[in-house]
Amino acid sequence: MSKFGSNYREDNASGSALVYILIAIALLAALTVSFMEPSGQQSQNQNSTRVVSDIYNQASLIQSAIQECVLLYPSEDNGLTSDEQKHSPYPINPADSYFDDEGATDGSASDNNVSNIRCPGNPGGSDPDHSFLFSGSSGKFLPQPPSLFEDWEYYNGDDGVFFFIQTDKSDPFLRTALEKVDDKFSECEADIIDATSGDVALSSDSIGDSSVRECPSGSRCFRVWMIIDSATNHGDVVDCP
Repeated sequence: MSKFGSNYREDNASGSALVYILIAIALLAALTVSFMEPSGQQSQNQNSTRVVSDIYNQASLIQSAIQECVLLYPSEDNGLTSDEQKHSPYPINPADSYFDDEGATDGSASDNNVSNIRCPGNPGGSDPDHSFLFSGSSGKFLPQPPSLFEDWEYYNGDDGVFFFIQTDKSDPFLRTALEKVDDKFSECEADIIDATSGDVALSSDSIGDSSVRECPSGSRCFRVWMIIDSATNHGDVVDCP
């Protein structure tokens, strides 16, 4: 065998070894950079991921529960007037005075939190004792709101039907998290309301004893729509049909 052939194999082997060494160095460098990432940044990324998952999963649960109520009881409650029920057969607002005026066993709620939504459960009747949408009896349970956020709130009125959640915390990862959640919904299905500079109205009407919904000053809100009225002129959904 010629010395040229031997030298070729040795050079080829040396070249291959060098390639493997360079690859190993590159992998080690990438791993080092990963470990050198500030612990604060790692924590923010983890928190953002958890917030995105919690908000999206809870919003999907609420959507599903409300739609199930609508499908099971399409006749709603014939004791309701058009002023009390803006979008039949969607549940009315939990704080609506209807629950007091008709002598319901459970009077109106003190707030319009999603946890207090009631499903008619008595199609064709006028009994105001609607069943709680989330309870042991229904078998549906609403988890605690995501960390750093307030309870989900519900709205059924002139502007449509929606529910929203808010936070007044300034943690930098929250804005990014809300944007990521918004990307999971269609263009007209959800929107982000920035009220960091002042109160922002979420609805244009006052319903019974319930005040107009708003995203309070210093907060950011995330809203999910079930129905958008054609006259709606709020947030990012202004051009939605």
